[in-house]
Amino acid sequence: MLTHLADTIKLTRDCKAVLIPSGEKTILPAGTFVTLKQALGGDYTVRTACGDIVRIASEDAEALGREPAARAAAPSAGTAFNEKAVWAELRKVYDPEIPINIVELGLVYGCKISAGSDGGKRVDVRMTLTAPGCGMGEVLKQDVERKIRSVPGVDDVAVEIVFDPPWSQKRMSEAARLQLGMF
Repeated sequence: MLTHLADTIKLTRDCKAVLIPSGEKTILPAGTFVTLKQALGGDYTVRTACGDIVRIASEDAEALGREPAARAAAPSAGTAFNEKAVWAELRKVYDPEIPINIVELGLVYGCKISAGSDGGKRVDVRMTLTAPGCGMGEVLKQDVERKIRSVPGVDDVAVEIVFDPPWSQKRMSEAARLQLGMF
């Protein structure tokens, strides 16, 4: 079944979800009607009939009648590491409330590449959230870790969420500000 944003969808099975912005885990029962609000980076933001906004991960896409995002093939031995691939994966992580990736939002403060323990690379990411009390921090952190681990040659990933300096809209790229009408 092909769906578009703002389509109402009936969940075909029980589905794990995360309440936005609290980050609280929940289960949406089969038969629940949801409205698709955002489908970016392989994950989905939906509104339930009772008004809750929740994030459904890619691995539960079939409950929405969607195909799960293609999983990256496991890196093969000897595959060359490419730093651009790390940044490409970071650009696939989206704030579940804002249709902008975390790089363009200015949430990534640093990405350091160093030698890993198994001859590959270690990637250390320093990032922040749009608000210190955002409950989605752990969800975004796990998304970053999962996506970077899919990059060939990456042995280890560490993501640190920091709040100094505090995030502000000035950290957003010009493209992000234009997309959100903040110029």
